Amino acid sequence: MQSPLPVRDGVNATRLRLPDEGPWDTAMDYMMHRWGHIDPQGIEDRFDAGEIVGEGGVALDRATRLEDHTFIWYYRSLPPETRIPVEISILHQDEHLLVVDKPHFLPTTPGGTYIQESALVRLRNQLELPDLIPMHRLDRMTAGVLLLSTNPETRGRYQVLFEKRQVQKEYECVSAAEPAPGYPAVDFPVVVRNRMTKSRSYLLAEVIDGEPNAETRIERLETFDGGPRAGAPVTRPPHRLARYRLEPHSGKTHQLRVHMASLGLGIVNDAFYPDLLDKAPDDYTKPLQLLARGIRFVDPISGKPVEYRSRLELSEAVQKGP
Repeated sequence: MQSPLPVRDGVNATRLRLPDEGPWDTAMDYMMHRWGHIDPQGIEDRFDAGEIVGEGGVALDRATRLEDHTFIWYYRSLPPETRIPVEISILHQDEHLLVVDKPHFLPTTPGGTYIQESALVRLRNQLELPDLIPMHRLDRMTAGVLLLSTNPETRGRYQVLFEKRQVQKEYECVSAAEPAPGYPAVDFPVVVRNRMTKSRSYLLAEVIDGEPNAETRIERLETFDGGPRAGAPVTRPPHRLARYRLEPHSGKTHQLRVHMASLGLGIVNDAFYPDLLDKAPDDYTKPLQLLARGIRFVDPISGKPVEYRSRLELSEAVQKGP
């Protein structure tokens, strides 16, 4: 449903569905029930200023009956955010698409504690493109190629490509060169297929029994000596790492991280898989070693094959030994 309020400061207006019935006489009564304990005066002020609207942009007031509207829109009060010390690089821009290199630690879209500090809001404000919309998402901790639509009139033609899985994605990661103890050896290239679902626990995805719904082809590209492990004796031999190419043929949450961990090859600096670590502040010196290296498809406007490649490199691969 199209918002009657424009994007403001790079952020969409919030849409709220009003209940069909309840002990509230007015829309303001319901909002007070939901958020009055946080800022009751602010809610009243917004209704008085006509800043809360219904369909068609009709301004609501304190007396607007609950049943008069199904959806209402308003702008949230955004708390101050500390800038994440990373930058976005533009790889390509035309009248239909924007392709960028999203850095580690920056979420694709606003949510939770990250609103202004998201790739979408930063780019909307930086490029003055309020209609900008991402065509897919990268995890906050994953870096690399991100495709966004700049033109609402042609957006649907690109969305169809993703819906029909006509977009080929390539990732790279750095993990141990050999599986962890207790895991069998792997003969590369290997295809991992299993059934994944969102977990009810903090761990966001897990493998369960059933018909496979997630598939990844994994190829080992090179092996090398990693840097010294924290706390390890200087005399200990350097640990062996490897750089892998990952080609997902589905798009489940954390699929690549789960599939690498299932082989005993958890990605370097992964705080979720195979073991969930205690939540700690971001360490910008230790990004997750996972990169969306490239994306390719037949452009629905030009009819020509296109490919966009990341210019970023994984830090562990850059710092590799001889």
